[in-house]
Amino acid sequence: MGINNDEDTVLVAAAVAGSSEAWESLVRRYESRIYNQALRLTGNAADAMDLVQEVFVGVFRNLHRFRGESKFSSWVFRIVHNKSIDMARRWRPLREGNRFEEQNELEALPATSESEPDRRFAQAELNHSVQAMLAMLPIEQRIVVEMKIFQMLTFEEIAEIQGISDNTAKTRFYAALNKLKNYSENFNVLSTD
Repeated sequence: MGINNDEDTVLVAAAVAGSSEAWESLVRRYESRIYNQALRLTGNAADAMDLVQEVFVGVFRNLHRFRGESKFSSWVFRIVHNKSIDMARRWRPLREGNRFEEQNELEALPATSESEPDRRFAQAELNHSVQAMLAMLPIEQRIVVEMKIFQMLTFEEIAEIQGISDNTAKTRFYAALNKLKNYSENFNVLSTD
């Protein structure tokens, strides 16, 4: 994804030694990827920003513990994974049933100039349906889908980040796809009224 692991290692060492410039470089290298993942996992910008903040606080506090035994990106996304699960557990009781009543952030993306209002409306409806279906997945499956489809990670990388076997990553992914297929069929049946 365009990130050089050797540069990460140098930046981590400098940041641990106290370089604020190195820390800022690490943040800039990962902030958009982490934000995009957080947005897809949470469904709105405010929650995504909260998750990004928690991730970077966790990375900063634990940077001295990074030993270089894996890629820095794997280590960072392991923290994203853990913080995502923590957030989902904390917020589940507060969000049951009304998770997507707020305007979905994907609906607010600017349309191209040639887009017509009905096309934009149809895209917004599709985005809302996809986010709603993803929200119905257990967090462990949702994270695997996010990493595989949006981050384009291999099952081996997903397994390393999540601390699971390759087969478990594959099982979660394909189980999620089956659930999404069933949800999609249910949405289609409901929307043809």
